[in-house]
Amino acid sequence: MRIYTRTGDKGETGLYGNTRLDKDSQRIKTIGDIDELNAFLGYAHSLISDADIANLLNRMQSELFDLGADLAVLEAHHQAESLRISNDLVLEQERMIDCFQQELPPITHFILPGGLTSASVLHLARTVCRRAERSVVSLKKSNSINPEILQYLNRMSDLLFVLARVVNHRAGEPEIHWNSPIEREKSCL
Repeated sequence: MRIYTRTGDKGETGLYGNTRLDKDSQRIKTIGDIDELNAFLGYAHSLISDADIANLLNRMQSELFDLGADLAVLEAHHQAESLRISNDLVLEQERMIDCFQQELPPITHFILPGGLTSASVLHLARTVCRRAERSVVSLKKSNSINPEILQYLNRMSDLLFVLARVVNHRAGEPEIHWNSPIEREKSCL
């Protein structure tokens, strides 16, 4: 199978059901944001040595492929039983958040992104996830979409935040706390 098809050379791309859309349509932009998020999860995965987190990131990447497939199916072809992102996945994300948070000290300050490179990339993935979520909100304004997608992305960004904290915590890397303007004035830096 060839990688190139030449069918997109004039600025259109194909979706399920032989539908063609302009590559700058909101649906295609949203699918692109999901693809970018998936690439960031792959980058994070390449930096993570903890098997439980690496396996979870791999699963999240597969779920994002499923999410992209849900977005690639237009309303006319939607069937509730064929949607891949479900409330069960959202509940599983919440379970994972609760499980990983048990390893962490409570949050007493705002936490700045940073620490280990792997944790920093997880924070980057979290911000890309938030952007993808905003793209889905824009798409939802004029299109019917799987309603579980917004919940799923919202929980994913929370899970990525927790995973970044866990990666730093397991390595003994201190969290970087936000300092208020008053605290910064007192600093010698």
